[in-house]
Amino acid sequence: SQSRYESWMNDEVIDLKTIGLFSFFALPYGLKFLWAPVLDRYKLPFCDRRKGWTILTQVLLAFVILLISQTNPKEQLSYLMILCLCSNFLSATQDLVLDAYRREILPDKDLGVGAATFVNGYLISFRFISGALAIYLSDFISWNNVYLIMAVFLLVMACITLAAPSPKNYHQPKSLKAAFIDPLKEYFSRENAIIILFFILLYKLGDNLASSITVPFILQSGYSKEEYVAITKVWGLIATIIGTTLGGIYLNIMGTYRTLLIMGVFQALSTAGFAILPYVGKNNPVLSFIIGFENLTAGMGTAAFTAYLGSMSHVSFTATQYALLSSLMRVPSIIFSSRTGALAETMGWGYFFLFCSIIAMPALILIYAIKSQKKSKKLKLITYSLCAVTSLLILVALAQTLVDLVAI
Repeated sequence: SQSRYESWMNDEVIDLKTIGLFSFFALPYGLKFLWAPVLDRYKLPFCDRRKGWTILTQVLLAFVILLISQTNPKEQLSYLMILCLCSNFLSATQDLVLDAYRREILPDKDLGVGAATFVNGYLISFRFISGALAIYLSDFISWNNVYLIMAVFLLVMACITLAAPSPKNYHQPKSLKAAFIDPLKEYFSRENAIIILFFILLYKLGDNLASSITVPFILQSGYSKEEYVAITKVWGLIATIIGTTLGGIYLNIMGTYRTLLIMGVFQALSTAGFAILPYVGKNNPVLSFIIGFENLTAGMGTAAFTAYLGSMSHVSFTATQYALLSSLMRVPSIIFSSRTGALAETMGWGYFFLFCSIIAMPALILIYAIKSQKKSKKLKLITYSLCAVTSLLILVALAQTLVDLVAI
């Protein structure tokens, strides 16, 4: 969980720019489609194809977290960054296996509700157990011991995975070429394939950028860890669960594109709400309202978006295609998030959150372009200009992040 690293680094009085760079080490989440074909093609000697890979990644992840528990951030910052990269690689691998598992075990008619249920379970473990509980415990025991507890917990989860039901035996590629080339070929044969990819790149960008640096923002605003956990993790988790549940329901009622459009607008508005906080000072009711609204809309948007990604992946190539689509969602967020510390220092917190709200707008234009049956020349020009500008900005942000990492 990024919030754990941010809180730990904040406790160690690491500068904001360096804290922001830790977001870059989530890059495996954006590149996991590169090794997804291996997971589609090969089955381990134990369990079925999906459960076998899940158990292996959980055991290896427990080992890496055990190593993290033995580090000192101030004296071993570079080593900790390497371990952070390794843990994110294994966690991303586990995610893509579970995404494929969910797609294979659920019929198409249950994807909306199934996505909401899956996201809720993920949020309870991610936001509450490994996020809120970990940060809360760090007030009473050292961060090293917190990570030690998490390593043990992961080993327990590996045992629980054994009891999970097995999915149906969908198509298994006969070669790595078939596992990698065929899924890409099938996807790019579709209409609007490129525009859909850029929509996926941009839809959660503003929301993810804002959330990637909220831990130091809230703690530096005068809130204690207990207040942070109670408001952002516990109350925020409740709001998110309500949001994902409502998102799954609304998706079935209103349809995919209308839900994505409405939730996209609400996500942008909720992100803009954070710009108020630097001017009102420490105010628990105001923070609770903004966190609740942001988590509610983010949960609704995530449920709709997760179901949309599932519907875009063919059941014969679930791991590779879902990994490609969900990875692309993370790439700009990861790269731009590594600049959030520097941006917040330069722009100030208020203007930074307004910026995050504004950059959510292009995705809404792309929704219209995807849905539109007849595209005018003007719409095509706007659409492809957005795609080109997005690509350029990602490259610039990546280059600057690499320069900063080399400097460390």
